Amino acid sequence: MGSIGYARVSTVEQNANLQHAALTAAGCDRIFTDHGVSGTTASRPELDKLLNHLRSGDEVLVWKLDRLRRNTRNLLALINGLETRGVHARSVTEGISITGPMGRAMLTVMSAFAQLERDQLAERTSACMAAAKEHGRKAGRREVTADHAKVRRARDLKAQGLAPADIGKINGASRATVYRSLNIGSDVP
Repeated sequence: MGSIGYARVSTVEQNANLQHAALTAAGCDRIFTDHGVSGTTASRPELDKLLNHLRSGDEVLVWKLDRLRRNTRNLLALINGLETRGVHARSVTEGISITGPMGRAMLTVMSAFAQLERDQLAERTSACMAAAKEHGRKAGRREVTADHAKVRRARDLKAQGLAPADIGKINGASRATVYRSLNIGSDVP
């Protein structure tokens, strides 16, 4: 019997330090963490390990409910599965126990609002992208490496033995952009 935490970040660039700190402060003995895994993905390596690790009487702690599942139906199914196994679940940030009738009711309401928020964000994003397209603009991240001369220059500097950070300073680009431009391939003349 113990308190086991689960943390998840959607992209590899993000870190789970905030979640880990909160889960450790809440008394977690062990924390399973998925990096770069979307909440909409049904199978997640560390969540699967956590579920296999759990025993009756254990408590699963999450930083926020959306770390477990992104949609209400799947979240409720997961929590019901935990309850069937005799596992208690708790959300640290929302401060609720999500086991039992009142916990499930709170879980349903909070999960529904979280899903509404995600759906509205997706709707706003689509509307902005459509508006940008109508005005002849391309929505999304600005392409920095489109300048083939800069890409060729970056390759030449790399061949001379310069580090990507130095190449970025010379070309006026970030180190990450230099890495991306060096991995473009032979399609640049």
